[in-house]
Amino acid sequence: MDNEKESIVPTEGGAAEEAGNEQPKEAPSAGVAAEGSAPGLPADLAAAYQKLRAEKDALYDRLLRKQAELENFRKRTQREKDDYFQHATADLIRALLSTLDGFERALKHREAGVPAQFYQGMELIYRDLLEVLKRAGLSPLETVGKSFDPHLHQAVETVPTSAHRDQEIVEEFQRGYKLKQRLLRPAIVKVAVAPPQGKSRPPSEPPAPGDEKE
Repeated sequence: MDNEKESIVPTEGGAAEEAGNEQPKEAPSAGVAAEGSAPGLPADLAAAYQKLRAEKDALYDRLLRKQAELENFRKRTQREKDDYFQHATADLIRALLSTLDGFERALKHREAGVPAQFYQGMELIYRDLLEVLKRAGLSPLETVGKSFDPHLHQAVETVPTSAHRDQEIVEEFQRGYKLKQRLLRPAIVKVAVAPPQGKSRPPSEPPAPGDEKE
């Protein structure tokens, strides 16, 4: 009987073993809701997803704007570069126009005593020079048969005639040129005007002194 009582009485060592086997309880983490608070609020995945989605959309829109600004900057830089080279070569090409004029006059007024081979060689040089300038952006203006345009042509003479349309260019004295769609030199031309009928005058011509009605 005494042995049975001794077997059921816990010893100090047994209590210590039981205390050592007992696992310590983990402290609640900061992200977990405390007991008694509304469940799910600190870990609201839907709200977090919507927030990240809004941030992603804002960053994507900002990226698109930056790409558009970069493309506009690239185009503007290329345009400025083209304009710079165009203006840098404009003076040189303008100086060569007198050489083209000399070739054209020589080829138009050929002398009988000059061998044909001379003019053939001159025409070949003229065409090569004109082709090089065309590749640089030079283009001649069309004049004869076209209507007079004060933005492109310079009229130094008018001829009253009914054989041509009013304000039609009938002769070109000096060829005009454009450099990449910009006027480099206006063409000097002769323009046809409608012949006066009786005492009528063109609308642009003022009445002579003494012709005013009293």
